[in-house]
Amino acid sequence: MLKINEIFYSIQGEGTSAGLPCIFIRLTYCNLRCTYCDTEYAFYEGKDMQLEEILTEIKKYNCNLVEVTGGEPLMQKESLTLLTKLCNKGYDVMLETGGSLSVEKVDKRVKNIIDFKCPSSKMEKKNYFENINFLKPTDEVKFVIGNKEDYNWSKEIVAKYKLDEKCEVLFSPVFNVLDNRKLVKWILDDNLNVRFQIQLHKYIWEPDKKGV
Repeated sequence: MLKINEIFYSIQGEGTSAGLPCIFIRLTYCNLRCTYCDTEYAFYEGKDMQLEEILTEIKKYNCNLVEVTGGEPLMQKESLTLLTKLCNKGYDVMLETGGSLSVEKVDKRVKNIIDFKCPSSKMEKKNYFENINFLKPTDEVKFVIGNKEDYNWSKEIVAKYKLDEKCEVLFSPVFNVLDNRKLVKWILDDNLNVRFQIQLHKYIWEPDKKGV
């Protein structure tokens, strides 16, 4: 049993799969309270669903790419079972996690997208950097950057842990806070081996629209 906030079919808005059709399974609950959070409705809202109900629900979409997200999906231990069942069904599975809980027990077939929190999120102290030990080349590490302090901090973390040698590294501006061109300039000036990204869905639909 899992508490599910929403299940929907859209395009992937971020990461190396950006632009591809994707089924999203958003789980309820989160242990973080980031200043820029855009899914506060997932903190508590949701309905209980059996794992088989979830698998039946997503069958209606003719799509093989699935992302399990939140909230923070790893707050519910049954999420690990869901991830494995999705892999066993032949789906390409991604897990979006806030970087504060261990991914050690996540099925190795899953692509982990670990969103380490920058200082402006006010959740920096919650980062569980031991997760770097569990990174696979197919995983992604994301930094959501709100200002130059966040950028410099992210740059230091990438260098300290040699993240760009372990997996794809994503730098994303906080929507409507940091100008896209400013972040691009910083990346180019420092010749960083990272991928700039924006949240595509916020440019296609209204920024606060659910289910996209």
